[in-house]
Amino acid sequence: MSEAGIDYQAVFQALPSAVALLTRDLVYADANKAFLSMSGRTREQVIGRYLFDVFPDNPNDAAATGMRYLYASLRRVADSGEPDTMALQRYDVELPDRPGVWEERYWSPVNVPVPAPDGTVALLLHRVEEVTELIRARGGGPDGDRARVLEADLYTRARELQEVNERLRQAHAREREVAIHLQEAMLPAPRPLGHHRAAVRYRPAVGALNVCGDWYDLVDMPGHGRTAVAVGDVVGHGLRAAGVMGQLRSALSAASRVADGPAQALEVVGLYARSVNGAESTTAASVFIDWNARTLTYSSAGHPPPVLRHPDGTVTFLDQATDPPLGARPEHVARPQAHTAFVAGSVLVLYTDGLIERRREDIDTGLARLAASITRHGAADPDTVADRLLTDLIPPVGLTDDTALIVIRL
Repeated sequence: MSEAGIDYQAVFQALPSAVALLTRDLVYADANKAFLSMSGRTREQVIGRYLFDVFPDNPNDAAATGMRYLYASLRRVADSGEPDTMALQRYDVELPDRPGVWEERYWSPVNVPVPAPDGTVALLLHRVEEVTELIRARGGGPDGDRARVLEADLYTRARELQEVNERLRQAHAREREVAIHLQEAMLPAPRPLGHHRAAVRYRPAVGALNVCGDWYDLVDMPGHGRTAVAVGDVVGHGLRAAGVMGQLRSALSAASRVADGPAQALEVVGLYARSVNGAESTTAASVFIDWNARTLTYSSAGHPPPVLRHPDGTVTFLDQATDPPLGARPEHVARPQAHTAFVAGSVLVLYTDGLIERRREDIDTGLARLAASITRHGAADPDTVADRLLTDLIPPVGLTDDTALIVIRL
């Protein structure tokens, strides 16, 4: 039972529609009573078995395509995290009590992703409505002839729609591949920071083509004994936001190499942002780590504050140098910056607002949730800390905003 007193297993079994749960490998994890009754199978014949071992294509029908289309739909859902409604399918089923005898059946399937706490796809929900009786409904005489014509036309149109959808999805897949390569080019893995360890993560919002307008950057300046760390957030999602992100990230990365500190670097990028379409209201935070003096110098352009976890587990938000977003002021004003000391073993975390903000929730609630998670997990290595922060803070329905994250062991 859940905290609300609802037995979701009972709800699942009581659903009037035929529903099954599949793993990402297309193995049956569960099936409700309606699904088993409709398919004429027992739980023992289904649960734990590969989908197409239970329901293969009719070997006696050379034109059978049900398995191919269903497989393609389920793989799309697993890879994209997006639901898929299939066109009408003819998918014959072998009679369980008469091996080798196949019954002509028609189905209307819908496949839906079930997210894990970190937003990835954990299971696939496969719901099917059988429409065999509707397709086969016909009487004698002229009405029967018209019904047969309608049946043939309906099935033909469904097949044509399926082919069109396949071509559209292939085009979408190519666009998504280009987007992923673009994102990887603009957000490469950070270089090692000497003996200091760092971890980075980025997660696009659900349905954002796997690209986002958030960025991270680590600029190591060993000759100066410093490292510049930054995160930023462009308004919007998808390819357009990613293009703006690439321009601003490159500008801030270059400015950080020659600036006296983070405030000056953000000043330069703020001036540049005025000439970039789509850069309005972009936020960013920058921290310069001085490894020799063991100090952090930081500045924020309308961005949520970085977090410093001390070895004793206490947490400090670096919120003493906050200014409006990049390019927000019509005139040039010097940005503020502040300093704080750190000791060896501390953890610095920079992030974008997708990690903490929730609709209809005060931002302080998200910041408190972040602080509690860092307190619990901050003693672990940076990769573990990053993963656990995402697990703790990403809602079950997935991210509604892009998220970038940097964790550094100081």
